[in-house]
Amino acid sequence: MDRHDITERIVQTRLRTGIAWSVVADRFGLSKEWTTAACLGQMAMSAEQAAIAVELFDLPPDAAGILQSVPYKGSLPTEVPTDPLIYRFYELISVYGTTFKELIHEEFGDGIMSAIDFRMNLSREPDPAGDRVKIEMSGKYLPYKQY
Repeated sequence: MDRHDITERIVQTRLRTGIAWSVVADRFGLSKEWTTAACLGQMAMSAEQAAIAVELFDLPPDAAGILQSVPYKGSLPTEVPTDPLIYRFYELISVYGTTFKELIHEEFGDGIMSAIDFRMNLSREPDPAGDRVKIEMSGKYLPYKQY
């Protein structure tokens, strides 16, 4: 069993049982965003978190060690995403990436926004014209250093 197999079992069990990611996150004591990423194989879990996942998703005991290992992050099945929802984020970066870069450099200087020291919150924003997806992202600014 590898991380991909474990992720597939987690997804199948979640769909079969109907457990919401927010409920899983409550058991982990962390945000639904981080918990979902971890359960989908993008974050390493602590021993305690892996034990919770093994119990919640009826995984074999040896899955706990794999869940605690550092994953290969950013693994999508294709270079350009084909899933319509994920593709829209690719499109967003294609269209607004240079704007993000320009405005971050103007405001902070030559550097990057960390995806390691990072927080995200996804919520529903009611709107009379149709509900909106609201995603707030906050990453630590890391300046390039001279050496």
